Amino acid sequence: MTTFQRTPFHELPDFLTLPRLAGLALSPDGKRLVTTVAQLNAERNAFVSALWEIDPEGNRPARRLTRGATGERSPAFTSDGGLLFVSTRPDPDGKPEEDRPGALWLLPGDGGEARLVGERPGGIADPVTAGGVVVVTSMTMPGAVSGADDERRRTARREKKVTAMLHTGYPVRLWDHDLGPDQARLLVGDLSSAGDPAGKLEWRDLTPAPGAALRDTTTDVSPDGTTVVADWQVAEPHAASRSTLVACDLASGARRTLLDDPAYEFNAGRISPDGRTVAAIRTSRSTPERANQVDLVLVPLAGGPVRELTAAWDRWPLEVRWTPDSAALIVVADEHGRAPLFRVSARDAAVTRLTGDDGAYSDPRISPDGESVYALRGAVDAPPAPVRLDAHAPDQRPVPLLGPTEAPTVPGSVTEVHTAAVDGTALRAWLVLPPGATEEPAPLLVWVHGGPMTSWNAWHWRWNPWLLAARGYAVLLPDPALSTGYGQAFLQRGWPHWGDAPYTDVLALADAAEARPDIDASRTAAMGGSFGGYMANWIAGHTDRFDAIVTHASLWAMDQFVRTTDAAYYWMAEMAEEVASRNSPHAHVDKITTPMLVIHGDKDYRVPIGEGLRLWWELLAEQADPENQPHRFLYFPDENHWVLRPQHAALWYQTVIAFLDHHLLGKDFEIPDLLI
Repeated sequence: MTTFQRTPFHELPDFLTLPRLAGLALSPDGKRLVTTVAQLNAERNAFVSALWEIDPEGNRPARRLTRGATGERSPAFTSDGGLLFVSTRPDPDGKPEEDRPGALWLLPGDGGEARLVGERPGGIADPVTAGGVVVVTSMTMPGAVSGADDERRRTARREKKVTAMLHTGYPVRLWDHDLGPDQARLLVGDLSSAGDPAGKLEWRDLTPAPGAALRDTTTDVSPDGTTVVADWQVAEPHAASRSTLVACDLASGARRTLLDDPAYEFNAGRISPDGRTVAAIRTSRSTPERANQVDLVLVPLAGGPVRELTAAWDRWPLEVRWTPDSAALIVVADEHGRAPLFRVSARDAAVTRLTGDDGAYSDPRISPDGESVYALRGAVDAPPAPVRLDAHAPDQRPVPLLGPTEAPTVPGSVTEVHTAAVDGTALRAWLVLPPGATEEPAPLLVWVHGGPMTSWNAWHWRWNPWLLAARGYAVLLPDPALSTGYGQAFLQRGWPHWGDAPYTDVLALADAAEARPDIDASRTAAMGGSFGGYMANWIAGHTDRFDAIVTHASLWAMDQFVRTTDAAYYWMAEMAEEVASRNSPHAHVDKITTPMLVIHGDKDYRVPIGEGLRLWWELLAEQADPENQPHRFLYFPDENHWVLRPQHAALWYQTVIAFLDHHLLGKDFEIPDLLI
């Protein structure tokens, strides 16, 4: 009998203790690289983040910079090497506060304790620095004209225990939070005042009456500290909106539009180091016939004609950073189950793929001399970790840096499955195999990704196939039609036919996996969350080939979903009345015979709880014998689209594994202790 190595994935408590890296910040001199590391707190009921410094040369071990009880996030370097960050930690010189909003702190570059340098009643978020200034986002009551005025209005609501909001526009909530009554504003502060040990930033309000324009905005500041570019939401008829790009003068607050076209949305503007040009991600508006298309455009910061840069490149840019000479952009884009780094010439749009491995890269940062790129590299079998690459050479293997964590050993291996779709299109998927599958074929779990316009190409802390592999399951991670990284035509195959090509692609890849000798085709299940949950529901109503189905945060009744989700105008652009009706899983509930585990959070605003409640009722309404029905409903009253609290994530996996073990392995259904 083969002996297998124990890993952190064999026990859920061990998995939850693994540190999680996110984001990178590079100092102006290129000598300091900072990341954020989240770890489980002592009570094991939340993740708390801290800032760690990494040596860009890869010689010195990483060192921890902060140790606040409430955590630190959003690191940003000042021009003199100081490190700004956002934290809800209490001010040592002030009185303790409960529910303290995020404030801006400064860790001096020459050493010493971090100190509070900027705050607002509605909190501080997303600092961006350049040219001696810092621009932040702060939530502010719409009638407030100053920070003190904002505090008076908030205090009055708290004392009266008022939570009501009066809306005049749409949307009223987003993803996992209610919108209003406060609104995001851009504030600017002069960092020279932060040099005084006793000084705090005086904020100037750049956008005193923005309405909903700065909802979920991204910003960038010109190198000379005179201009900020930001996403700016514009209201449209019929409860819709679109994202434009604006430039705002930091001295006067004067705002002008850089990019606006009713046929497109613009966001993530990046100003070139020479201060002349803005690169932005442009997304076409979808219709019931045509899916979104995404490319990069360039526009002069001073205003002028728009130049399409990557319209001929059949990939979707996800992240963009300029090289220091303003001659090129380092871009992340999905490609065939990976997310490589690319170099795109700003002159002639020539594209060079810099990475030649299976990695999924994020957070690229370029050294001041333009010769090196730093990034986080993850993969299906590896969590994000810091690496260094040459900024010019194609198809490289990255150089690992000495990061804050060591990569955990995964329980098994990963390979690829290839096959052809019904229409002959080439398909591929990752297949996670447990140890010993070559000796004893493994039961198969087909896990469909969300999105739907994304790819199974990266490490997932929330959707982690290795926890299933540690328990003997093989996990297929298919990229069906609507997935990104395979070109626009591949995505268009599923638009707006969710129940057609995406469904048949998943089954074709499942067939290919089940034909392997290391897979036990007699024991299979399907699972997914969000769009993956939609597909799980559709599968349940169209085939009985699987022994069990797990559906999380799933779309069920499409006519209901597109009108109650947090951004109905987006989904209505694709799901016209006939399309929604034709692609709705609820119409096939009477065909469902496979046992289903339904999971939903009450605070889910992207796929509202009504989808889960209706699915659950309609499933049970088909059951004649209430004492012998096979379905289960795992309900989280205080979770959203994601199950984020560690203790709830553990219960999620425990319940899913128990359900699969029962229906695929014949074990008793062991309900977790905390649920009985």
